[in-house]
Amino acid sequence: MSDIRVVLADDHPVYLDGLAGLLATVDGIEVVGTATDGMAAVETAAALRPDVVVMDVQMPELDGIAATRRVVDADPAVGVVVLTMSEEDETVFAALRAGARGYLLKGATKDEIVRAVTAVAEGDAIFGPALARRVVEFLAPRQATVDVFPELTAREREVLDLVAAGRANPQIASALFLSPKTVRNIVSAIFTKLHVADRAEAIVRAREAGLGRA
Repeated sequence: MSDIRVVLADDHPVYLDGLAGLLATVDGIEVVGTATDGMAAVETAAALRPDVVVMDVQMPELDGIAATRRVVDADPAVGVVVLTMSEEDETVFAALRAGARGYLLKGATKDEIVRAVTAVAEGDAIFGPALARRVVEFLAPRQATVDVFPELTAREREVLDLVAAGRANPQIASALFLSPKTVRNIVSAIFTKLHVADRAEAIVRAREAGLGRA
């Protein structure tokens, strides 16, 4: 199995160098690039196509949340782990909405960071112990209720909920940890089952039923 290719983004050189040095000692992980601002993080990710980007939030040029959104929109296969000082709900949930699949605080241990990078590279999501419960509570209301559009499967209702919220297919793929092709197939199945001609009509139907408000 090839090494997990990682890009690190943090505007504090001492922390950035320390993190790079720490990960350099881990078998199976290769730090292929670093960035000291959000725009550089987006550009570096686009150029190097890493498996994982470890992203700080407070950075110049472009903050880490906006940078995460751009990285994921450009390539949903790239996993983003946010590593920051902030544990405020607003920041955590903004990172999730932007497409991050991991969120750790900067007090995280080496093992926690390595575990997060590895999990996200494998397509999983991981959050620090102090954040996990809040993340579950945040995600729970996003599930569409079973009695809405009973002709759809639970996954199809979940996707329709995000379509109604204005999410594009790559964003839905990232949020639900699915491939873009799978999302396209699910959206097509939704159109067929609801007898709608296009995305706009599906959104109208879904919003009339109360979806897309999360």
